[in-house]
Amino acid sequence: MLLSELSGLIGLKLAGKDKEISGVNTLELAGPTELSFLANAKYEDKLSTTKAAAVVLEEKYTDQVESALISENPYMDLAKAMHVFSKPQGCLEGIHELAFVHNDADVDDTATVYPFAFIGKGTVVGPNCKVFAGAYVGEDCTIGAGSILYPNCTVMAATAIGAGVIVQPGAVIGGDGFGYAQVAGKHMKIPQIGTVELGDQVEVGANACIDRASLDVTRIGSGSKLDNLVQIAHNVTTGDDCLIISQSGVAGSTKLGKNVIIAAQAGLVDNIKIGDGAIIGAQAGVPNDVKPGFIGAGSPLQDQRSFLRSSVSIRKLPVMGKKISALEKRIKALEAELFKGNEDE
Repeated sequence: MLLSELSGLIGLKLAGKDKEISGVNTLELAGPTELSFLANAKYEDKLSTTKAAAVVLEEKYTDQVESALISENPYMDLAKAMHVFSKPQGCLEGIHELAFVHNDADVDDTATVYPFAFIGKGTVVGPNCKVFAGAYVGEDCTIGAGSILYPNCTVMAATAIGAGVIVQPGAVIGGDGFGYAQVAGKHMKIPQIGTVELGDQVEVGANACIDRASLDVTRIGSGSKLDNLVQIAHNVTTGDDCLIISQSGVAGSTKLGKNVIIAAQAGLVDNIKIGDGAIIGAQAGVPNDVKPGFIGAGSPLQDQRSFLRSSVSIRKLPVMGKKISALEKRIKALEAELFKGNEDE
């Protein structure tokens, strides 16, 4: 499409020549019909060498390119442009004859269900949903309008999924929580009879798992995004717009506030509270409640300043070890001299 058309679609002002745009790419790789962006000043020098047809950038950089879309937040506005050019997954429409849809399920006429998908009794699938091949949706579930269940994901019984939700391949929502009682040295399973609720616009990454509650509900707040391989245990609740990054685990009944960020491989123990806007660094171990707005890392978790100081000290340990060894040798030598002097007297 023409750059002028795109500018109207994403609400940006066009500066310079109007050109035809066929896609989006980086400053280094963009070709003469592609749109690029400048979101970080350290890449400003690439504006003089890029072959991009146009660049999304702040107004102060406009004179460095032939064509530009002026933006106060280039990264966000590039994402809008990418939505325009992105091709949705899938090639079918309607309910394929090889899909299993229970007679008591209610699938909207505008939904698409691929071959070998399973939709159980009493489940409601809303308008414009897509259920891809191999997806399993158990009984009495609700799938909100425009949601996408990608291949081989699993949505167990009585799960409620909001509108515009994306469940990536291999994710499991509503599997049993990890609950056992020890009886005479054996582990007796505790039935997990609660449910899972996902708010609107949630995304669940590939092979992530959200366990059903033992009682009540495991709830993921609207707008929250879970990366691949995230584990959410039974009865966990999150506020809206949380980010939980790859390989992180949140143990049972822990509560996250709004806009919490949990970086990769962090682990949170059970029954704690994480305040609104807290940021937990990668590989952190979180044993206690975290106050709103806290920023930290480390295992056990420390505030950011303490963690950085500790990290610096740890890097100095090899040198400190050598100095201590040298000091020990000097002390032994001095003690030996002192002992010899006492004997001579």
